Amino acid sequence: MRKGSRPVRTVLFVSILAVAIAASPNGAVAQEEAPFPIPRVSVQVGTAETPQEVSTTLQIFFLITILAIAPALLVLLTCFTRIVIVLGFLRQALATQQMPPNQVLVGLALFLTFFIMAPVGRQVNDTALQPYLSGEIDQRVAVNSALAPVRDFMFRQTREKELQLFARIAQIERPRNRDDVPTYVLIPAFVVNELRIAFQIGFILYIPFLIIDMVVASVLMSMGMLMLPPIFISLPFKVILFVLADGWYLLANSLVTSFR
Repeated sequence: MRKGSRPVRTVLFVSILAVAIAASPNGAVAQEEAPFPIPRVSVQVGTAETPQEVSTTLQIFFLITILAIAPALLVLLTCFTRIVIVLGFLRQALATQQMPPNQVLVGLALFLTFFIMAPVGRQVNDTALQPYLSGEIDQRVAVNSALAPVRDFMFRQTREKELQLFARIAQIERPRNRDDVPTYVLIPAFVVNELRIAFQIGFILYIPFLIIDMVVASVLMSMGMLMLPPIFISLPFKVILFVLADGWYLLANSLVTSFR
């Protein structure tokens, strides 16, 4: 037999021996104690025999769907859109690249959203969630009661112009009051209005920093320093202007009060 076959036989022998020891109840590596019990989770798919089982299945699918679109609901049905866009405009105007990082901006926008939407959340909890959990109202009434404060918040932030636009596109009759406006018409009107206001605030934020960039660029050109990028010189001046003006305080105050 060739010499090269000896390592192969050795490996096979060690493998067989290890399997035998592991399988033996009295082996050296066998555990004396019983293994830790691991819970088993199983999902059964069967045929519903009663209407109640069908209703429960539909409720589960509906709940899973709501959880899947929950991030979109948080972004589009609250003040999160306006806040995060304004913060993005601020970072672009300062030209600080990734400072503050995206995680910080999104986190700040998220907690400002929680702060602004807290009254709406309390109304939803008092009029819909708690009565439903206590069995005082059914699901249909709970959903309508929870949707009422949210619709009221969106109506207060939406112009009639956007409502008329989407009502005309949807080819529905001219609404006489708020109750006549469907929710699927109110949501895009609210989002479009939020984008309009966010871009207006972003434009106002850009003006002082743009003036600083223009002044610095003019000074560098007059001095003949064309090889030095103006953004490197203007960046410290923009940062110190924002700090001296207490920019974060003013911006947070303006964003919160804009929803009152």
